[in-house]
Amino acid sequence: MDDPEDCNVAATMGFSGFGRKARTFDLEAMFEQTRRTAVERSKKTFESREKEEESKKREDEAGPGSKNVASSSRVTSADSSSSDSEDSSDDEIVGPPLPPGFKDSDEDDEEDDDDDDDNPVKSIPDSHEITLQHGSKTVSALGLDPSGARLVTGGYDYDVKFWDFAGMDGSLQAFRSHQPCDCHQIKSLQYSITGDVILVVAGNSQAKVLDRDGFPVMECVKGDQYIVDMANTKGHCAMLNGGCWHPKIKDEFLTCSNDGTVRTWDMSSDKKHKSIFKPRSAQGKRVIPTCATYNRDGKLIAAGCQDGSIQIWDRNMSVHTKFHCKQAHSPSTDTSCIVFSYGGTIIATRGGDDTLKTWDIRNFRNPIHMVNGLSNYFPMSDCCFSPDDKLLITGTSVKKGEGSGKLLFFDLVDFKKVYEIPVTDASVIRCLWHPKLNQIMVGTGNGLAKVYYDPVQSQRGAKLCVVKTQRKARQAGTLTQDYIITPHALPMFREPRQRSTRKQLEKDRLDPVKSHKPEPPVAGPGRGGRVGTHGGTLSSFIVKNIALDKTDDSNPREAILRHAKEAEQNPYWVAPAYSTTQPNAVFAEVDSEEDEPDNEPDWKKRKI
Repeated sequence: MDDPEDCNVAATMGFSGFGRKARTFDLEAMFEQTRRTAVERSKKTFESREKEEESKKREDEAGPGSKNVASSSRVTSADSSSSDSEDSSDDEIVGPPLPPGFKDSDEDDEEDDDDDDDNPVKSIPDSHEITLQHGSKTVSALGLDPSGARLVTGGYDYDVKFWDFAGMDGSLQAFRSHQPCDCHQIKSLQYSITGDVILVVAGNSQAKVLDRDGFPVMECVKGDQYIVDMANTKGHCAMLNGGCWHPKIKDEFLTCSNDGTVRTWDMSSDKKHKSIFKPRSAQGKRVIPTCATYNRDGKLIAAGCQDGSIQIWDRNMSVHTKFHCKQAHSPSTDTSCIVFSYGGTIIATRGGDDTLKTWDIRNFRNPIHMVNGLSNYFPMSDCCFSPDDKLLITGTSVKKGEGSGKLLFFDLVDFKKVYEIPVTDASVIRCLWHPKLNQIMVGTGNGLAKVYYDPVQSQRGAKLCVVKTQRKARQAGTLTQDYIITPHALPMFREPRQRSTRKQLEKDRLDPVKSHKPEPPVAGPGRGGRVGTHGGTLSSFIVKNIALDKTDDSNPREAILRHAKEAEQNPYWVAPAYSTTQPNAVFAEVDSEEDEPDNEPDWKKRKI
């Protein structure tokens, strides 16, 4: 029988078991039992594997005939054991035999799908387009954040405009526009990998970093232009040519400049560059990098130089180049773009010598493919790969009134032009194919930014704003009378409360009195009971007479003394006011010639 004290404690604490001995466990015995069980299971598994291997060896020694016999016996036994005969009846052909060359519809659909997969032109989203009006000058920079929600454009008009696809309506207006680099042309814009900041490269020597709303976050330091060795300067000391973010590290970016250097920067320290790369010609002289970029994993830095060479460095070793092609393009031409494929082994370059070339980084001496005759008039004309690495696209430049700029698509296998899009009657400079949206953005020479998309293949982006109707312009608030709120007024003096401002605006717009446009002032003499601009008021009369006064005041002395004689003879204003207080003259007024002493020496008076 349980102790009453234990019962009381159990009732108080809510559980029982007081005074009993705790159960003990023998851990060694448990481990031993577990070991034996594992050994027995492993033995059984090993024996089953040995039996399977022996049966396979016997079948191999017996030959293929025995296999067929065994298989046929298994099939016959299976057929005999099965009670349903529907499976065997499905294979039988009912009706006349099919004509030769007949194919099932399912097979045709599968073949069509295979053809669509093999044809890269089907993946180009160009069935629909929208046009964003950036300005009247060249759109020289495009940037799209990784999620595809916002587009940023920059141009020769120094403006940077921000476009939000989700916030725009059918009017397609930018939500912000400003000039981050004062009076310098924008050359490059790019969002970071996280999409929270934007790198702005302009025609000055200092790159800037802005946040998503366009407010400054960081500005690179300017270097000393009087130092000969550019490695000893803290920043660039000449015009920038380009820049881009690191594809893996969110706070690192690079810039290239006319001072002959490629510098990497860290957002945490804006007082000095992180590392510096100095391109050199075959003779060891300094050359200017016109474009630079990271590869897809961020381990290599590639630059296209003004002497026509392409130089690639290891990101952690800035002294010697890892790959160097000396005659990639014609010397003294600006290589406007260099870009890596998504696979990381192919490089595409857009040269100032009107060529487009592809290179294999594993065999960097000669290009894989090359296309000539692609006019290039801008130092930032670029090219890009399709998301599946099957196509390479670029734009062509045209002079004013000599045709239309086109967006060209080349197959990477044979490098033939498979498709083209006539964009506008100006040059096509920037092109961008976003992998997540599957939409193509294009910047042109006449201030337009076009977005090409497909309603089926594309996602979000331009599809979000084209379905929204344009907001109506709100009517002027001056048409409505101000409503005075008097909660304690009597009902007979209380004004009726306005239910809706929009409805009241519509009513006032229809009212001929409230919506009456003021009449302009009458020109010339008055008419219809209205006084003209030169009416009968005194002020207008004085103004009119002053305007008609043709007195010549070219000589200021004559203008001042014009009425001096009349004022002296007939004093009216000043002299009568001081007549009672004017003192009397003590000395007689005589001519100055008579009182003047004769101080002239005698020798001057003598006549020679």
